[in-house]
Amino acid sequence: MEIKRTLLPSEKLKPLYDDALKLKFGVNFTDYMFTMSYNQEQGWHSAEIKPYQPLMLDPAASVFHYGQEVFEGQKAYKSKRDEILLFRPQENAKRFNASSRRLSMPEIPVEDYLYYVDELVKLEERWIPTQKGASLYIRPTGIATEPALGVKASKEYLFFVITCPVGPYYSTGFDPVSLCVCKTYSRAGSGGTGDAKAGGNYGASHIATRDAIAKGYNQVLWLDACERRYVEEVGAMNIFFIIDHQLVTPPLTGTILPGITRKSLLELAPDLEIEPVERLVSIDELVEGIESGRVTEIFGVGTAAIISPVGKINYNEKEYIINNNQTGPWAQKLFDTLTGIQTGEIEDKHGWVHVVK
Repeated sequence: MEIKRTLLPSEKLKPLYDDALKLKFGVNFTDYMFTMSYNQEQGWHSAEIKPYQPLMLDPAASVFHYGQEVFEGQKAYKSKRDEILLFRPQENAKRFNASSRRLSMPEIPVEDYLYYVDELVKLEERWIPTQKGASLYIRPTGIATEPALGVKASKEYLFFVITCPVGPYYSTGFDPVSLCVCKTYSRAGSGGTGDAKAGGNYGASHIATRDAIAKGYNQVLWLDACERRYVEEVGAMNIFFIIDHQLVTPPLTGTILPGITRKSLLELAPDLEIEPVERLVSIDELVEGIESGRVTEIFGVGTAAIISPVGKINYNEKEYIINNNQTGPWAQKLFDTLTGIQTGEIEDKHGWVHVVK
């Protein structure tokens, strides 16, 4: 679809930030945004890149009342050859569509999704940081906009993409974070929307995160909704363990987000000579493994943080220390390898890197 472009004169462009590494994650937005509308008569239409601005929505818009909203998280990097690189954007496009299907929202053809993101990122190229550890974060989002009250799928939608330069997701950088196991709330139940990247999943998680922070921990460690026995995710990330020298992560059973970083680490593991294993891990096995030494590392993974080492876990008011509360060698190696591929510093043997042209 042809994109209408409304551009600003150079004197109206925002000033760049001197040090992207010092930016708070997700609050400093660039000059432009992409928008596109949908209705049943026209399908997707009115694709436009325009100055970043507030959305104009009717108070009765369905997204406010019935929660039809999905999103993605991506990053753009600058290579040493001055190329714009995206990491596995096809996977983001496919997951966006899977989330949309789950919430009865219209899909966007993968090639169209890639084209719209590429065009916006090209226009915002000056915002892509060149500092190691910084990037341009990309947030594609879909919302229901039909102004009608009533529990039904909307007939109208808006797709938009915004971007922001970011430094590390956690202010502590790559230092280990601490987790508190949640036994009161669950992130997702069988048959629910746990495997969709939907806003409601995150809204429902805030109370548990608040409780973890109140106890002095950075994030919550989620258990399954049925038995409160098996580890599922950490905060808003997938979770990995080094157990008996294997790279272990919970399987995708419909309650866990199919993370692109998660998928990439599982596919990357054989290259680094560690066996990837997808299996259930109970909280009892985990704490016993920490005490016995079978569990040597734990880390969360996702687009925003890439890899977030875990140094402490609180379970039943007892604290368990992992690897002396230090970043482990596998977390560091996987982080260095994955970010090296993402930024073009390490050869991409898997064809994951997309060069924006």
